[in-house]
Amino acid sequence: MKQLITFLIITLMATTTFAQTLTERQKGLAACACLMAQGDLERLESTIRQSLDNGVTINELKEAFSQLYAYTGFPRSLNALGVLNKVLENKQPHWQEGKPWQKPELWDNAEEALKQGTAIQTQLSGQPFDYTFCPQDDYYLKSHLFGDIFAGDQLTPADREIVTVAALSGMDGVAPQLAAHKRGAVNMGNTEEQVEELCAWLNSEGYTLRSTFPKGEFNAAYAQYFNGKSYLAPMDAQNGGPINVTFEPRCRNNWHIHHGQVQVLICVSGRGWYQEWGKEPLELTPGTVVAIPEGVKHWHGAARDAWMQHLTYHTHIEEGASNEWLEPVTDEVYDKLK
Repeated sequence: MKQLITFLIITLMATTTFAQTLTERQKGLAACACLMAQGDLERLESTIRQSLDNGVTINELKEAFSQLYAYTGFPRSLNALGVLNKVLENKQPHWQEGKPWQKPELWDNAEEALKQGTAIQTQLSGQPFDYTFCPQDDYYLKSHLFGDIFAGDQLTPADREIVTVAALSGMDGVAPQLAAHKRGAVNMGNTEEQVEELCAWLNSEGYTLRSTFPKGEFNAAYAQYFNGKSYLAPMDAQNGGPINVTFEPRCRNNWHIHHGQVQVLICVSGRGWYQEWGKEPLELTPGTVVAIPEGVKHWHGAARDAWMQHLTYHTHIEEGASNEWLEPVTDEVYDKLK
C-alpha cells in the first residue's frame, strides 16, 4: 500500500511538472520582448497583433515595453510603444485593455522603494547583491528597477522575468546577464522546465535570429542532406552572386565533398561550426571566412543554441565540378562540440 501511494505521488508530481508549460499569453509577451530588444519593428508589429489575439492585454504590453527600457534603453522602449500605438489605430473588438493602470504608491516613497527593491533583488539573485564597485548602479537597480518598476501590477514577478529573459535572448553581448536572469526567472516563480522551454521556443520560432540578412525560403530541394531546417536567400542570382544560407539551431548539413571547385563560407550572423574530416571543428562567428579546398570532406551548420547564417559561393570552378553528399553528422559527433 505504501509503495502504491508513493507511486501515485510521484506520478502526480510528474504530471504537474509536465503541465507547467508556457501559455500562449506568455509566449506572446516573450516574442514581443525579444523583437523589441532587437529593434525589429516590422516583425514586432505583426507579433503584437498575434499576441493580442492570444490573450495578452494592451496594458501588459505597455508594462513590458516600459520595463525593458532598463535593459534595452529608452529608444527601443519608445519605438516599441510607438508600434503598439500604431497597431491600436485598428483596434479589434476582442483585444483586451487589461487592468486599468494606476500609479504605484511606492513611487511617492523613495525609502520604501529602496527597501522593497532590495528584497526583490535578493529573491531574484538568490542571495543579497551589493554592487559596491559602482554605488550609482547599485542604487538604480535596487530603488528604481526592482523597486519602482517592479511595483507595477500589470505583470507578475514571474512574467517580468519571462519578458526579461526573452529580451536578453534577442541581444548580443549580454550572456552573463541572460544566465543570471534565467536563474532569476526560476527564483521568481517559473520552473526550470518553463525557462528552458522559453529559450528553446524563441530559437525554434526564429525570434532569436539577429541578422540584417534575409532568412529566405525553406531549402526543400536539399532538405534530405540536412539535419534540421535550413533556408536559402540568393543575394544576386542573375549575376551568380553568393547565397545566404540560414541554419536553425542544431541544423547541420551532411558530410560532403566539393569536386573540382573551392567553396567559400562567410559567416554573417549567429554562431555555428565548420569541420573537416579528421580535424578539430572551427567555430563560425560573424566575420569568419573559410575557403574549403577541393576534395576535402567536411560539414557546416549552426550551434545547438543559436541560429547561424553564412554566405557561400564557389570559385576555381573546373569543368564537371560537382558535390558529393555523404553520411549525416550524428548526434554523437555533434553533441561533443562545446
